[in-house]
Amino acid sequence: MNIKKVIPILEWLPNYNKSLFKGDLVAGITVGIVLIPQGIAYALIAGLPPIYGLYCALVPQVMYAIFGSSRQVAIGPVAMDSLIVATGVSTLALAGSESYISIAILLALLVGSIQFILGIFSLGFIVNFLSKPVITGFTSAVALIIGVNQFRNLLGVDFMQSDQIQYIIEDIWFQITNYNIHTTVIGLISVSIIIFFRKINKKIPSALIVVVLGILIMKYFGTSFNDVSIVKDIPSGLPFFGVPEFDLEQIKELLPIAFTLVMVGYLETISIGKSLEAKQDEYRIRPNQELIALGLANMVGSLFKAYPSTSSFSRSAINQESGAKTGMAALISVVMVIITLLFLTPLFYHLPKTVLAAIIIVAVFNLINFKEAAFLWKANNLDFWLMLATFLATLLLGIEYGIMAGVGLSLIVLIYRTSKPYITELGKVPDSNFYRNKNRFEEVIIDDDILVFRFDAQIFYANSNYFRDHLDLMADKKGKALKLIVLDAESINRVDSTGVEMLKERIKFYQKKGVEFYFAGVKGPVRDDLFRSGILDIITINHFFMRANQAVKFYKTGCRKHQEKYAKYIHQAYK
Repeated sequence: MNIKKVIPILEWLPNYNKSLFKGDLVAGITVGIVLIPQGIAYALIAGLPPIYGLYCALVPQVMYAIFGSSRQVAIGPVAMDSLIVATGVSTLALAGSESYISIAILLALLVGSIQFILGIFSLGFIVNFLSKPVITGFTSAVALIIGVNQFRNLLGVDFMQSDQIQYIIEDIWFQITNYNIHTTVIGLISVSIIIFFRKINKKIPSALIVVVLGILIMKYFGTSFNDVSIVKDIPSGLPFFGVPEFDLEQIKELLPIAFTLVMVGYLETISIGKSLEAKQDEYRIRPNQELIALGLANMVGSLFKAYPSTSSFSRSAINQESGAKTGMAALISVVMVIITLLFLTPLFYHLPKTVLAAIIIVAVFNLINFKEAAFLWKANNLDFWLMLATFLATLLLGIEYGIMAGVGLSLIVLIYRTSKPYITELGKVPDSNFYRNKNRFEEVIIDDDILVFRFDAQIFYANSNYFRDHLDLMADKKGKALKLIVLDAESINRVDSTGVEMLKERIKFYQKKGVEFYFAGVKGPVRDDLFRSGILDIITINHFFMRANQAVKFYKTGCRKHQEKYAKYIHQAYK
């Protein structure tokens, strides 16, 4: 076993030097400056006291720096996971209560355990059933839900919190006139400042700027804004070790939301990691190692009071742009959080909650992917409607049902596409040995007595009837003149028992009509499946050809010398 593959920190730590540290130091400090106010804000989304957002930025980051295959992905509290936590845990306990906190921490242990098991058994491929359009629709909807939920803090009105947007909008509609003027002004100014600085340079810590301004305003002019809600006391000190309390009934109730967090967290990490990977050539993302790293981050983090965490889009981008080269940048961010927890939490006493809402709203609304929607509308209508259906399902039914709808729709589209693949007749390109799609190349030559066709997928139980029906339809168009059928099998990478039985039945059917059936370009593994299934009991090995042109030439000229040589080659390969 290669220990460096199991513990990726050993790949870069032995060769660490001062030149790498310079970039990591700047990146670590920059990310830490952004992480501290974000952590406080995201804990509020999750329905937890602010300090738990900072706890999330400690042990999970350390574990990922040791075991993560990406050296630039930033782990910690994120808006999307925080809202999912709030959605799931709020049905079991009152937000902010001791019971609520303990369930949120237990959820982190449960999520981490599932991620770790999936990684150990190399089951990361399961998440691939969520296609990119589904991910886009889901993340955009969740971003919108998170942003709208923050209007309660932005406007100073106690709107209801929900993961179903229609109920939030209804409540906002009836209560909007009760907005707090001071809270709203501070919040909107904060939003404007963040957007302004982001347009100038994304590296500017706009979140920290509005946090400092908000604290100063409330500290020195608080008497004029005594109706503005502030964070107040944030306890100092580091989290202590403790095993989460749980029982089996509670775990059963948490499993659906845990699996949602597993899938969302892994997808976020992989998509961010892959995008950062493309910008360098020093390391490669290993999906199953990422699951192991996330699992350990959440499991060990839960022992130190962390709720579920994953990678952050914004902080990972800042980390890379600021010059991070290794996981040392994450460890530097951890040091900054530790210093804050030990000495600086009293400074956040006067921090207005509307400022935190402004930070969240700007951050999450950037996740609404209008460009991808426009691209899909032009490039692939089916993918666009898949994205839109997932988006609407998540908005209207809630996050848990939204991800279930996304998975279900992805599977339906996959089955639809594989059960009805592209099938077409081929014609000979003049003065060449090539056969091409007659619908795309008008000049190709089509013989009345020969049908050459291509099937662009595996042949299996879900599409064998589709294959048979279209073959018969093309053969019927040829009529009684048809004497030869050639299946160009270059695009077929697999055939199951149902597919083989269908092929055998069709070959026999056309033999009775006096029509020969040839195969061209059959891949070795597919040919092996055909031979093992007894197809040579119906036709001989001389019915297999390298190319469609050779099959037609053999039929027309009886060029047996060349075919016998190829048949001998196939026979030897099969043996």
